Amino acid sequence: MLHHYTVSDVTVPDVAAGHDTTAANRARQDFTGVESVWLFGYGSLIYKVDFPFLERRVATIQGWTRRFWQGSHDHRGTHAHPGRVVTLVPEAGAVCTGVAYRIAPATLEYLDHREKNGYLRFTTMLDFGDGSPAQGLVYIATTANAAWLGEASEAEIARHIATAVGPSGSNREYVLKLAQALRELGANDPHVFAIEAALRSL
Repeated sequence: MLHHYTVSDVTVPDVAAGHDTTAANRARQDFTGVESVWLFGYGSLIYKVDFPFLERRVATIQGWTRRFWQGSHDHRGTHAHPGRVVTLVPEAGAVCTGVAYRIAPATLEYLDHREKNGYLRFTTMLDFGDGSPAQGLVYIATTANAAWLGEASEAEIARHIATAVGPSGSNREYVLKLAQALRELGANDPHVFAIEAALRSL
């Protein structure tokens, strides 16, 4: 049984998103009276599930695509040499496949810390592929955040990733694990797979 709910976004300017977005995220939604929420994962949240959840389902969201345009200063790189990790950027007609987790709102305290390097929580509609859409949350790093690295060719991104290492491990490992996880979901992501292929060729 799906647990539908409504969460209201609180108006917090996106430009306030610096390197540490923990405080901004905790002011963005009101979970009063909400027992569980859906969270959409499209990057490391697919394969690194170090948080409790009540339910896990493959899901898609419309109008967004994955891109390695966000810097990682705290997980897959350092402030001196940030890695590159995925965020979502708007693209008309795009469909992004990932995993949705139904979690207790209290779990967001940990996730806000894990995703603190420029990511803000937004509400979105999730499609489970069976005619039962639901509202969910998703962490997105917008162009306004301080860790934004921006667009580059997939070959350039691969060369950057090849030399980046942070507290959570090598940036290369992040790419390879994400590509493997997407294949296991049956998701085709040309951007991720092109960077994976370029990394393997270096």
